[in-house]
Amino acid sequence: MAAPTAKAAAPLSRKRRIVIWTLVVLATVLALVSILTTWVNRQMLDDGAWNRATTKIVQDPKVQAAIATYTINQLYQNIDVGQALAQRLPPNLKQLGPPLAGALEQPATEGVTRLLARPRVQQLFIQASAIAHERLVNVLEDKTGFGISTGDGVVTLDVHEMVVEVGTELGLPPDALAKLPAKAGTITLMRSDQLSAAQNGVQAVRVLSVWLLVGVLFLYGLAIYLARGARRATLRNAGLALVIVGILVLVIRRLLGDYIVDSLAAPGYQPATHRLWLIGTAILGQIGAAAILYGAIAALGAMFAGPSEPAVWLRRRAAPVLNDRQGIVWGCVGFVYLLAILWGGTHALRTWWGILLLAALIALGVVALRRQTLTEFPSGSQLEPVPVGGEPSATDELARLQELHEAGAITDNEFVERAKKLAHT
Repeated sequence: MAAPTAKAAAPLSRKRRIVIWTLVVLATVLALVSILTTWVNRQMLDDGAWNRATTKIVQDPKVQAAIATYTINQLYQNIDVGQALAQRLPPNLKQLGPPLAGALEQPATEGVTRLLARPRVQQLFIQASAIAHERLVNVLEDKTGFGISTGDGVVTLDVHEMVVEVGTELGLPPDALAKLPAKAGTITLMRSDQLSAAQNGVQAVRVLSVWLLVGVLFLYGLAIYLARGARRATLRNAGLALVIVGILVLVIRRLLGDYIVDSLAAPGYQPATHRLWLIGTAILGQIGAAAILYGAIAALGAMFAGPSEPAVWLRRRAAPVLNDRQGIVWGCVGFVYLLAILWGGTHALRTWWGILLLAALIALGVVALRRQTLTEFPSGSQLEPVPVGGEPSATDELARLQELHEAGAITDNEFVERAKKLAHT
């Protein structure tokens, strides 16, 4: 005898499925852009993040060696070091100045490297970098600043004094150092034809880094809301999309870093350039890893609420506690979440808005899961659902399927397949 039929929620139309997938794809693309703009905002425009990166840079042995090589090269390219040393030698030894300069070049580089390893010198470097970064950001944000010149059509960072100080440490006479060209140790940051575009880009990054994330969450949420009857599958797809975005970010970081080192780094500076890239993109790597983590949690949560045998078995075991002992459930969830906050493994767990947002999402997930277990296993104290009055009738079983379908716990296809099986029992 066929089971009685109940009015089922209409399956998703082709048009609605297209809309839902469009929302998921659009949110995923925006998520990738959001990650990149957030990285620029947090890494390049934030003074605290810049100073932390600078500390790691100046403490890196490969970077120290590169800075030392650059500094000594600036001296030897702009000063006749051999003649300068000859001025300090006795008359009968002045001819030793040039060979002595050549012999001292490598030891001088090693000496500057050791100098950069000293905490006091590192702190001076960090302070100088912090001031330079603050002033550069002021230029990019079109604010008044000092220390960075925009004359002659370029924006420059002047480390001339550092080169002079190193020359003094090496024993070069003051009159020789006074002849050092003003451009020695001057690093061009950008040209005037790039300044307007850079300023517009900074303003865009400031805005996009905030609102793109809001847009991503809104689009994913809208897709899940519209997918009535297939919400679990849509949540799973959104989570997997975030995982793909996170992996893509890590791949881009790796490939772009290899390209910069192989194609753009000056000869002899490849190791230092590689270290600079890794340190400068550390936050990008952290954001990519966080996207993978959150996406995996969302996808696994959707699978846990799905119709597979392992998922049903797990829900059956959890039902007695979820249904009847809410105090234990919320206590355990709260304890784990507090541990996650103390761990602070992602940026969201270190900001007030991230903590509140994640707490709200976790609470919604627990409520939805309890609603599902109450529907599937109404007798929460039992490992198996025990219907009132003995074995469930076909009508009761179909009604239960309908509730699961409307709650988004099973998809349209799953509902139809189970209803067909009931019809033949």
